[in-house]
Amino acid sequence: MVTQDLKKFASPVFPFTAIVGQEEMKLALQLNVIDPKIGGVMIMGDRGTGKSTTIRAIADLLPEIEVIKDDPFNSHKSDLDLMGNEVKTAIQNGTTLETEFIKIPMVDLPLGATEDRVCGTIDIEKALTEGIKAFEPGLLAKANRGLLYVDEVNLLDDHLVDILLDSAASGWNTVEREGISIRHPARFVLVGSGNPEEGELRPQLLDRFGMHAEIRTVKDPILRVKVVEERTSFDQTPDVWLENYEAQQQELRDRIVSAQTLLPNVQIDYDLRVKISEVCSQLDVDGLRGDIVTNRAAKAHAAYDNRDKVTVADIEKIITLCLRHRLRKDPLESIDSGDKVLKVFKEVFEIED
Repeated sequence: MVTQDLKKFASPVFPFTAIVGQEEMKLALQLNVIDPKIGGVMIMGDRGTGKSTTIRAIADLLPEIEVIKDDPFNSHKSDLDLMGNEVKTAIQNGTTLETEFIKIPMVDLPLGATEDRVCGTIDIEKALTEGIKAFEPGLLAKANRGLLYVDEVNLLDDHLVDILLDSAASGWNTVEREGISIRHPARFVLVGSGNPEEGELRPQLLDRFGMHAEIRTVKDPILRVKVVEERTSFDQTPDVWLENYEAQQQELRDRIVSAQTLLPNVQIDYDLRVKISEVCSQLDVDGLRGDIVTNRAAKAHAAYDNRDKVTVADIEKIITLCLRHRLRKDPLESIDSGDKVLKVFKEVFEIED
């Protein structure tokens, strides 16, 4: 009952559908929620452009999920890939497990986090004296089936970024200490944000993020005034705001859920796949991750529009997000990497400007 009472005091979250502009970031987040296998999103932009607000808003928008009660990994009741070992054993033994509905987990990773805090720790003393595997779950366990947000990811220790990206890609986290090994599900959407002035991420880490959204400060004074007024008004009367946007929030929630259901049936023609790979090849993108992510994101975009076939328009909408951070940096290049991707895309797909 305590948690119910606490929920009443939880600070209200700005509605996702009320966020003005920043279309790139919003689209990238929605597509990653529809298909978490896209591999997360890196959001680079100026300070104070609403990065954290938007990420919290998408987590708040999503429908609740059913989890096994009191399970540290938010285990799924039937999907083996999203289940902790204890739950698996209990199901094999025919035990009936109680479930509950919770909000999608949204875990904030603090910059000073240690590896133990992120991955979890094994209590060696307990293991030796009592002969049981005493595992203290970390942030990756909490984030299973949710979102993991790292603000200022470019200031995080490279070693930790590697661990996060490995877990996000494989959906599992393994902790080994003194010959004891524990593995648990850790499937989450990894969202990193940062300010390019504070340093870039190493290219090999940047390449591991599925998408890369760039956001700029709004220049139009009228739009800026609108944003400031809306934020002030929300802070004063959040309840009225949440009520006014509830219908739009529900509509988007339904759209995302139906896209998730439709996604496995979405097809992409062979000739479109060849052209995507041609764009990657012409842009000299290392490895095949760019091709894979672009295919996945195009399918997610088609599902988002309630279609089971990918069109050229779907690819045009997402290809910059998927490839701009995979290009090799050329200090003499005058054209922005995003523009370069679009230019090559239009040449390969023979689209007239």
